[in-house]
Amino acid sequence: MKTFAQQVVGKPVRRRVPGHAARVLWLVAALSVWGGRCAAQTPADAAPAVSVDVLSRAREQVQKFFDRFSNVACTESLTQLLLGKNGKPFYRENSVYDYQFQVTTENGALSFSEARDVRSPAFRDPGRSLLLTSGFASLLLVAHPLYEASYTFTAEGEERVGTVNLAKVRFTAVPGATSPAALRLRGRNYALPLSGVLWIDPDTGAVVKLQAQVDSSLSDLGLAGMKSEIQYAAHQFHNPDETMWIPESAMIDLETPRQHWRNLHRFTNYKRFDVNVHQEIDPAQ
Repeated sequence: MKTFAQQVVGKPVRRRVPGHAARVLWLVAALSVWGGRCAAQTPADAAPAVSVDVLSRAREQVQKFFDRFSNVACTESLTQLLLGKNGKPFYRENSVYDYQFQVTTENGALSFSEARDVRSPAFRDPGRSLLLTSGFASLLLVAHPLYEASYTFTAEGEERVGTVNLAKVRFTAVPGATSPAALRLRGRNYALPLSGVLWIDPDTGAVVKLQAQVDSSLSDLGLAGMKSEIQYAAHQFHNPDETMWIPESAMIDLETPRQHWRNLHRFTNYKRFDVNVHQEIDPAQ
């Protein structure tokens, strides 16, 4: 079965929930956002300024990411966990998909689409409520020029990872600004005001890691908290030769007073494809 989801920056989006997912929560990145700019607010206490060069390089790389990541496919391995009060998993479902992420631009609007072909379906316990997560490749929009006025950025020093000193940059949502993440609950979409940290290579602008959470209260929605972490890795493509920093893994954690979910996504076997190439099937077959 193929699952297809589309997000359009600037236009409302409809999703069809699969029949087996009648008892799940949807957590979606870039579900309902637009390119309009909001007035940024200046914090009362001045925070350490982020290097203009670091931010500009990161924004340039993020734009390239959405231009180039649109033509790749990979294998996605998904583990959906239910955790107990002790934080340890007591139930899990594993599944594997052929995954494609595409980005197109039309009339100044970015359109995101995901396609998943099931390679190894999970055993489904109809009595369990699970979390469905998608679109987390697009969380990099927090550093996209379209969202420049949606966040304030402050420096948090450096952290050495391997042989590279990475710049740590904290982003904080401007109240009332647009967000690249939403929660779909009981048929409604709720924008999530994200804050978190970006780990950026100061020389290239590549985002190596992204952590995000919702700091404001979600008690009105019956939620106790949400956090996510995405790891990126350099991948070498050929014909033509090109190196891209693309998602390697994603962790999404969502908790209510009664239940605790954690989804683990891992992306492997990346391949680049030509969106202009299509296959014609003989009608006689």
